[in-house]
Amino acid sequence: MATLSASILCLSSFILGRMDTLDDHGHRILQWRIGASTYRAWPEVGARLMDWKIALAGGRARSVIHWPDSPDLAKPAKIRGGNPILFPFAARTFDRGDLGYWRAADGVRRPMPMHGFARDGAFALDHADDTGFTAVLQPGPATREAYPYDYRFSVTYTFAELSFWVELELANHGPEPLPWCAGHHFYFELPWHDGLTRADYTVRIPAKKAFRHAADGHLEPEKNFTEETSLGDPAIVDLIRCKLKSNLITFGPKSDEENLKIRHGREPVPPPWAAVVTWTENDASPFYCVEPWMGPPNSPEHKNGLHLVPPGGSEKFSVEVSLL
Repeated sequence: MATLSASILCLSSFILGRMDTLDDHGHRILQWRIGASTYRAWPEVGARLMDWKIALAGGRARSVIHWPDSPDLAKPAKIRGGNPILFPFAARTFDRGDLGYWRAADGVRRPMPMHGFARDGAFALDHADDTGFTAVLQPGPATREAYPYDYRFSVTYTFAELSFWVELELANHGPEPLPWCAGHHFYFELPWHDGLTRADYTVRIPAKKAFRHAADGHLEPEKNFTEETSLGDPAIVDLIRCKLKSNLITFGPKSDEENLKIRHGREPVPPPWAAVVTWTENDASPFYCVEPWMGPPNSPEHKNGLHLVPPGGSEKFSVEVSLL
């Protein structure tokens, strides 16, 4: 099997760093062509990266980030594709066993939708150029009810030919510490070779601990897990891995060719409760999600992985996805 670098070698003459504006059923979509890569994003709705495709030799193409053929753009939170931004908290939150709520330090119980409200939230395009964009969340009434703080939450994508960085930043403009535990929900195309199945691909996550999210919100330790696992193994669906020994996560065919790499933060070793979740919808789904999160689900209640931004301060969560 040829390596990816060999497949794109003849494409080095492509125009680098060009951004275009597209129309998709009345929605403004931005597109970047950088070398062999084409990225599309929907900045004003969820700051959503939609897809990433690589042009290969011989007129072929590889889809790295999956986007469905006929998505319902009126329901962006339901679209199985791209990279939904999970903010302020990833996955489900509970308050004393009740799903869909959380309790802040002031003791007030507040609603919180699954994965937060950013994945289909309104964003304003703050900046866009030939290498990426920054979009800023525009809180509405429901958002302010769930998260009633004075803050600025921004999403920045920086695209390169065979990789990109996405950076989440939360700036606290209020008088009290600001809790958050955000994450990414990358929908990776799988399989990406003809004739292969999920069972032919392996994921390596250098974690010391793993958990399941129980029905009442607590974290249930999972003892039977390994660092390297087949993506065809049903036991890793919804598995939460923490205590990472390295920030490098890799997955790809068992031949170790054309691997995808995720950098969980810019430090060699992430914080102890930084999490990686593996998930797919069903056996026939054309995607597999490998999701770097700041911490496990329900962090406001059990506090593991919960981050607090001090008044006047800010914090960033950066992730790289790479084919290099």
